[in-house]
Amino acid sequence: MEWVNDHWGDIFALARSHVWLAGLPLVLGLLIALPLGWAARRWSRLYPVLISASGLLYTIPSLALFVLMPLILGTRVLDRANVVVAMTIYTVALLVRTVADGLGSVPEATLQAARAMGYKGLRRFFGVELPLAVPVIAAGLRVAAVSNVSIVSVASLIGVSQLGNLLTDGYDRFITAEIVAGIVACVVLALLFDGLILLGQRLLTPWVRAQGGRA
Repeated sequence: MEWVNDHWGDIFALARSHVWLAGLPLVLGLLIALPLGWAARRWSRLYPVLISASGLLYTIPSLALFVLMPLILGTRVLDRANVVVAMTIYTVALLVRTVADGLGSVPEATLQAARAMGYKGLRRFFGVELPLAVPVIAAGLRVAAVSNVSIVSVASLIGVSQLGNLLTDGYDRFITAEIVAGIVACVVLALLFDGLILLGQRLLTPWVRAQGGRA
């Protein structure tokens, strides 16, 4: 505890950086995965192609992808954009199937009723399909959030500062308290992301709470 008490400022600074590097790709990845998941559900021939391609993206080792980003983007090695882009790729890889399956979980009877009421195209997507798919999408988003918090820590190996620095520095200098602080901070951050996503899900699906109350 003495080490933690002496380094609160450093821990919070690294945590802020970690939130940005893990959180921004979560938002960007969801925005990209939504149209891809919709396309996979809309055109059945695209489903296996998009799902397989996105799944393969997740198999790329994180350290290798972080190292390749400056060559692909033309950025500096220590530019945080490298990590943001790499993490966005991983987020998309996790969420394309989730979005497609979430949209596929909407009952056909509901879709037919929406058509009968004049809901078509984007209006039906945003007004009916997407809201009903929120629970499934939120579940996938929770997995992606925890994954992002974990993978981002690897970026400390290429010099991008975040909570992973506590792990590498603690290991290099044999400071057990620093390593433990890094692990605990990552776990707490993952729980915070998870809690925020659950809160967002509850706010976006008030009918679920109403049904639970009636039960």
